[in-house]
Amino acid sequence: MSVAPTAGNDLGVALGANRSSAVGSPRATLLAVRPLLEEQVQVWSSQALGFRWSELHDTTPVGGPPDQPCYCNAVLLVEGLKAPPGEAAALQLLDALQGLEQQFGRDRSLEQRWGPRSLDLDLLFWGEFRLEHPRLLLPHPRLHLRTFVLAPLLEAMQGSASR
Repeated sequence: MSVAPTAGNDLGVALGANRSSAVGSPRATLLAVRPLLEEQVQVWSSQALGFRWSELHDTTPVGGPPDQPCYCNAVLLVEGLKAPPGEAAALQLLDALQGLEQQFGRDRSLEQRWGPRSLDLDLLFWGEFRLEHPRLLLPHPRLHLRTFVLAPLLEAMQGSASR
């Protein structure tokens, strides 16, 4: 499956969880974070945006420790960003996303790579913007290898926007 980032300044965010958070199951966590994520992106961008969501998908873990629980995954596609992409803005958004992860119980310092987590929010792309920073690579370097991201991304791209 091959999905290219959308035209313009559209932004993609992948969501995933396979451990319960304070709000409940991974599925409950992804449902609870949706309005908060939209709000964070809206505040970050300081403009009216369109949001396209995929459905929630239950997926088998890829990599990481054996015998971890299945993930719940989704993708958010943000449309209508007018400001040109840039490193400072991308890192500011990354900080906001990691703040949301912490709100839902994620402690990156205690995690095993690709191990169980209560919430994972990954920036996938921001239009055609390329960034190689120690904290963030855009587009996501493994995006094209992850069916658990590509299938929801395609779904979000084909869906109708909600404002």
